[in-house]
Amino acid sequence: MIARLRRAHPSWGPRRLVFELAKAGVEPVPSESGVYRALTRLGLVDPDVRRPREKKWKRWERGSPMELWQMDVVGGFVLADGRRVKALTGVDDHSRFCVSAFLMVRESSQRVCDGLALALRTYGVPGQVLTDNGKVFTGRFNRPPVEVLFDRVLRENGVEHLLTQPRSPTTTGKVERFHRAIRTEFRTDRVFEDLATAQAELDAWVDQYNYQRPHQALGMVTPASRFLNDAPASVAPLRPVLAQGRPDAARGDGDWVARRASGVGVVTVNWQQVCLGIAAAGRNIDVWVTDQVLQFYDGDTLLRTEKRSTPGPVRKKRASIPGGRETLRASGTNQPT
Repeated sequence: MIARLRRAHPSWGPRRLVFELAKAGVEPVPSESGVYRALTRLGLVDPDVRRPREKKWKRWERGSPMELWQMDVVGGFVLADGRRVKALTGVDDHSRFCVSAFLMVRESSQRVCDGLALALRTYGVPGQVLTDNGKVFTGRFNRPPVEVLFDRVLRENGVEHLLTQPRSPTTTGKVERFHRAIRTEFRTDRVFEDLATAQAELDAWVDQYNYQRPHQALGMVTPASRFLNDAPASVAPLRPVLAQGRPDAARGDGDWVARRASGVGVVTVNWQQVCLGIAAAGRNIDVWVTDQVLQFYDGDTLLRTEKRSTPGPVRKKRASIPGGRETLRASGTNQPT
């Protein structure tokens, strides 16, 4: 059964095969590693070309459907008359549900917007749309900047248009992964009779992708089960906010001293100079001094924590009472101690 499923679906890996075996009622269900070893013995995978998994990325997703759509254009479709076709693709960020797979012979602004309008009429209006900086999507980088039709359609429908950073394809990683599924599962390495036939076959595959194909990134559930689910996403409780934003002088392991930041935001404590940034220039700063660290506060806001490098007693210079900001007085001298 493993061999038959793999030959029928060459893109299925061990995890998908285990899922399909369990769904078919196989008992006991083999492990993923066991399936991989079986595929290796049968010559259905080449262990020498196994791609190492990149661990540097971090997956993120929106909390509910229709918050964000990722959209792009992908090519690779060939018609019998020799014409090459592209598709406007779109997936919902939360559910991976495909909202657009619109084929077009020419990647014009009008045809791209025809696909966008079809998606909006079919599924509704999302909160945001994320695209790359292609000319059919935006004219913000033209000289002078212009509003292209895609931008206008989104603006008139109240949709915020987000753009990726240049040369950052991982920002739209979900729609890029959808493109890989089109190439390997829908099979774009073939010739379609005409545009209508290609669109009909693609629509049938998208329906299967949305409603029947389990998605590994979703815990092996279908995109439709997430996209059509009205239950809100779980919200993590906020951590309680402490009423006191800085150490209490009664702790006994430190002392408060007062300093005024210089014109470039530098504060000096016991000959140790610490730059707090230009935003702190000229401001009265409270410093919590311990044997190990210096903590710099503007009111109850911690600006910086620095390792203490100059031991010994610290001159207080009319130190204020913590919490009594109005009594803070800075030194009238320019001495560094």
